[in-house]
Amino acid sequence: MASKSSKKKPNSKRSNSKPAYSPMASPKHFHLKRFFILISIMLPVCVIVVLGVSSNTSYKISSDHHSVKIYGFELVNEFPHDPRAFTQGLVYAGNESLYESTGLYKQSTVRRVAIQTGKVEVLHKMPDSFFGEGLTLLGERLFQVTWLTKIGFIYDTKNLQKLDRFTHQMEDGWGLATDGKILYGSDGTSTLYQIDPQTLKATRKQVIQFNGREVRYLNELEYINGEIWANVWQTDCIARISPKDGRMLGWILLPTLRQGLIAAGYNLLENSGQSFMRSSYIQ
Repeated sequence: MASKSSKKKPNSKRSNSKPAYSPMASPKHFHLKRFFILISIMLPVCVIVVLGVSSNTSYKISSDHHSVKIYGFELVNEFPHDPRAFTQGLVYAGNESLYESTGLYKQSTVRRVAIQTGKVEVLHKMPDSFFGEGLTLLGERLFQVTWLTKIGFIYDTKNLQKLDRFTHQMEDGWGLATDGKILYGSDGTSTLYQIDPQTLKATRKQVIQFNGREVRYLNELEYINGEIWANVWQTDCIARISPKDGRMLGWILLPTLRQGLIAAGYNLLENSGQSFMRSSYIQ
């Protein structure tokens, strides 16, 4: 998911009860040698940025009984994108195409997009009462969750025809990812869910912690090389999480990405809800 506009506001259950630890407290420059690929959207801007993420670290920070690595990034490429699309879920589908879930009431869609041109090739308009959220691709089916509901949808990848509607067991619908066998979900709390794609029932819940404090506002999820990558809403941070035991493996810090986009003239609106320089929501 990208920005949440003014739609997601912390309630009393999510208010800070402890000082937040911020992995952005000591910004450094990173030297990159090897890369993983992450496709990320930051809206409302009319560009998709492709990032190379370092597999080497400049420094480590202590986390309970193990060290957590801190990673930087390199901007690898940019592609055109519809600036009106309020992107919430994004999946690379191969063949130079993306599947995208967009939000906002009365404007939510699921679409297939050509990467090189940004052209929307197929579009499914969602009912006005739903706010599209996280999206993932498993086999020939797209799974999508919706904000402020426990309702999700399954679509055919060929024509984006809705195949089914389901109810999940998360508190809300924020992010989705898959390892090709099971689904991983987030609901804006510190809980990472594992979900059976056949029954859509939660089979496991893991509360993600760093230094004994919950990492709240887990948002968009990606499954990358055996890890779950979760961006923390309203921060410049991506958490790298072990899906086996929920252990924090590292942080990817992206404050200079926002700064670079602003310097390049892209309009990162304050009312998009993406206040990138706020401290991490770790309690």
